[in-house]
Amino acid sequence: MAALCLLLAALVGCGGGPAVDTARAEVQSLLDRRAEAVLDRDAAAYARTGTRDGFDNLRAVPLADWSYRLTALDRTGDRATAAADLSYRVDGHDRSPVVTARTLSLSRDRDGRWSVESDRPAGESSQQLWDQGRARAVRGERSLVLGVGRSEEALRDYAELADRAVPAVSDAWGPRWARSVVVLVPETLEDMAGLLGSPPSSYRGIAAVTTGATGGGPRAPADRVIVNPDAFALLGDSGRQVVLTHEAAHVATRAHTSAATPLWLSEGYADWVGYRGAGRTPAEAAPELAHAVGRGEVPDALPEDEDFGFTGDAEGLARAYEGSWLACRMIADRWGEERLGAFYRAVGAHEEREGAVEDAMSRVLGVTPEEFTLQWRDFVRGALR
Repeated sequence: MAALCLLLAALVGCGGGPAVDTARAEVQSLLDRRAEAVLDRDAAAYARTGTRDGFDNLRAVPLADWSYRLTALDRTGDRATAAADLSYRVDGHDRSPVVTARTLSLSRDRDGRWSVESDRPAGESSQQLWDQGRARAVRGERSLVLGVGRSEEALRDYAELADRAVPAVSDAWGPRWARSVVVLVPETLEDMAGLLGSPPSSYRGIAAVTTGATGGGPRAPADRVIVNPDAFALLGDSGRQVVLTHEAAHVATRAHTSAATPLWLSEGYADWVGYRGAGRTPAEAAPELAHAVGRGEVPDALPEDEDFGFTGDAEGLARAYEGSWLACRMIADRWGEERLGAFYRAVGAHEEREGAVEDAMSRVLGVTPEEFTLQWRDFVRGALR
């Protein structure tokens, strides 16, 4: 009987309730200490929580917040795998945290203390820049540039481009946006793809991509302009400025871009802002479409969203961008720049795609989509022949 009582006590605990595995609380405490060490830039405290891998990669990143929330723990004896949401804010830019899923491997020593053995992106989650190596940071007047495998001088060049892009965008769109840009410069195309969670082939030849939540409000995390260093290196000074200004325009218009906004409008508007002060002729800015028009091939309709796929025909993709740019240029030329901005906002204000462009064209431009398309085809033909 005594042996049975001892067995029951081991199973239920002294208080009569089920035994409690404290591992989850212990691991959360460990992650809290690790996060505090990151924010305090305390290498010794960080090392006491486990591997030091990643700490030096983060040193230069200006962080306002960094925390983990344990979401699952799979434990087998003295080893465990933890799933956690990492939340962080870049100081001066993110108004709310970026949240990304992480997988952490853990072990427990003889004294019962847990430690982190590895911390990596979870499953399909994209990499963070510091997962790829030691990050450098350069602050511009209106920008923050973070890069891996790049000199401070090289990152300064990106900051100067971004600093010039911001006022150019404000002059076209207006001052009601963050008026600052975060630029990420990975070391290779493959690293760019890692930051975006997609195959490298998706971005070959694409100089930069801007990420962010469409319709993001004033409390959203800052958009990230992610550079493809391979394609960017092939551009001249003017081309680089056009690209950074284009991407900054996406940052500015994000809060007014929604599921109702077709890609011809969002990409065309960004190109219109990018080329607005570049001094290029239509034929110089739209060479592929100019060649097509020269062969008598004037497009019948505005580009569809699927025409902007990065993995499709490169010439077709170029014509989609160029035709979209000319559509926005036509609006600016015929109705005025302010009306172009009003049209963009009116389309994005709709909750769904159906009827959004038609309604905005009627209310802001006073034309039907059919009339607009005919005018655009004539404009393309006249500008490029």
